[in-house]
Amino acid sequence: MTKPAAPKRHLPTSPFKAPATPAPKHFAVGDQVTHDIYGLGRVIGVDDGVAALVDFGSAQVRVASPYAKMTKL
Repeated sequence: MTKPAAPKRHLPTSPFKAPATPAPKHFAVGDQVTHDIYGLGRVIGVDDGVAALVDFGSAQVRVASPYAKMTKL
């Protein structure tokens, strides 16, 4: 079975609650983060909700929003 291309929309007449939308993640310079691929790192630059520049020790990587694989520690 394949996954639908777009999520199903919530109907106002539905007896079920609408799915909650996750709050956008915000990072500041100096935040310690972890990334699923690169590991531990520290934010060294932020482009106002567009991307974050993170120093992972071996490399500096620009991680684009919505930061799906990155979390703040």
